[in-house]
Amino acid sequence: MPWRWGCCLPLADYRILVVNPGSVSTKFAVYGNERAELVRNLRHSDEEMAQFQGRPVLEQRDFRLSLMERELIDAGYTPEQFHAVAGRGGLLRPLASGTYRVNDLMLEELRLAARGNHASNLGAVLASAFAQQAKVEAFIVDPVSVDERPPHARLSGSSELERIGLSHALNSKAIAKRYAREQLRSYDDLRLVVAHLGSGFCVSAHMGGKMVDMNNAREEGAFAAERSGTLPALALVRLCYSGTHTQKQAESLVFGEGGLYSYLGTKDLAEVERRVAAGDAKAALVFDAMIYQIAKDIGAMATVLHGRIDAVLITGGMAHSQQLIEKLSQSIAWIAPVSVYPGEDELQALAEGVLRVLRGEERAREFGAPEPVPQAAFQEDS
Repeated sequence: MPWRWGCCLPLADYRILVVNPGSVSTKFAVYGNERAELVRNLRHSDEEMAQFQGRPVLEQRDFRLSLMERELIDAGYTPEQFHAVAGRGGLLRPLASGTYRVNDLMLEELRLAARGNHASNLGAVLASAFAQQAKVEAFIVDPVSVDERPPHARLSGSSELERIGLSHALNSKAIAKRYAREQLRSYDDLRLVVAHLGSGFCVSAHMGGKMVDMNNAREEGAFAAERSGTLPALALVRLCYSGTHTQKQAESLVFGEGGLYSYLGTKDLAEVERRVAAGDAKAALVFDAMIYQIAKDIGAMATVLHGRIDAVLITGGMAHSQQLIEKLSQSIAWIAPVSVYPGEDELQALAEGVLRVLRGEERAREFGAPEPVPQAAFQEDS
């Protein structure tokens, strides 16, 4: 759909379009500096998504792009009004934290999808398409492949299997920095455990301005709405060779049909809580087991920080559940003060990351440039 000139809009030093594609939704927003001028969450029906079943996720680009353009046109925006575009970073090679320019190498790596065919791969692709129209630069901020772990945290226990770092880095980092601002302290000086509880769970340890360890939200840690988390290894091997499951079916048990869905047939936490309130003993058991596992993960990350922690931060969609927060806090409050930030602040985090670059507060990173070699081990300060 062609762009048209729209109505007069408030002046802003910088106007940024940010986009966060999900499996069945496309969230995007327009920011005038730090203020959201327009926020949209476009839900895609099963019928709409059926046409892309079994196909590379990047084939959804034009479909999602046209829907976003229509919304922007209706709101009176034109390409000439934007100074930059940012997309959620996808399943790329391991990267240091920061804001990266979208370049041809990044787009090609996302096209090949060597690390997975995930909706987040569309973030940079959609951002690049908009940026070309607006004749501005496209960026990603703290992609899911951010990996600031020291070498010893990458070993899995088998020389043939590496611990791959995929996490909710964007929201985890944004919440950690938000907490630091609230405390009038530097993020670099804080020691934090951040638990992102969304469709997947990621618990991470932060120290010295780095995310020094985390669980892989796709396949490690506590079970979540549709993800199994860490499973008994030998039992999983036997299941894979039992002849009862194809590779795709076995992968679905881990990612897509695990967790709450495996036990209760629903991925909706509110539905689980309704069943618990109605006296469903199985639902209560599964709900408590999930919280128990989250608490164990937070305790494990506390050991990474040698038990010296300024705060435990709980964020993500499931942090809206008062019952979950109360039960979880009972298990972890002894570790450090607990602060709760319900929901996800990813659109704001994308805008803030680009603003830091546009204002000269931070240099944009070049994707594909050599990264510094991680330290052999982080140093425990005295």
